[in-house]
Amino acid sequence: MIFFEDVELGDELGPIYRSISHQDVDQFVSVWGQGKNDTRFTSKEIASGEGLSTAIVPGAMSVALLSQLLTSWSPNVTVRKLDVIFRQIVAHNEPLALRGLVTDKDPNNERSTIECDIFIENADMVKLIMGTATISISRRI
Repeated sequence: MIFFEDVELGDELGPIYRSISHQDVDQFVSVWGQGKNDTRFTSKEIASGEGLSTAIVPGAMSVALLSQLLTSWSPNVTVRKLDVIFRQIVAHNEPLALRGLVTDKDPNNERSTIECDIFIENADMVKLIMGTATISISRRI
């Protein structure tokens, strides 16, 4: 368990290494409510028809993965705000790294907030998705 007092500027979150399979996307899309018909998320042909090189991981799934990066850091983390920019597509079956970096701490806030930069990178370390997150974490009492 990590506490607010344990966190320093520049601390890293992750990396978590993942590859999102077609099956992972199919399962997410069906739970998400988009699973009755093929879409650019589940069909390479439909994605190609929309000008994409392959079926892509839904943005909502990528945001969920970044949330998991934050909450897996310590069980006492609460995500307060998450803001991302989609720079490039996230394709199925490609190795990914989810990473974060602590950029600020606010000890005066009653929630003991921490600001982080967060990323999803491909195997070439190209940032496909980048963003910022505000999390709160328990203090040592």
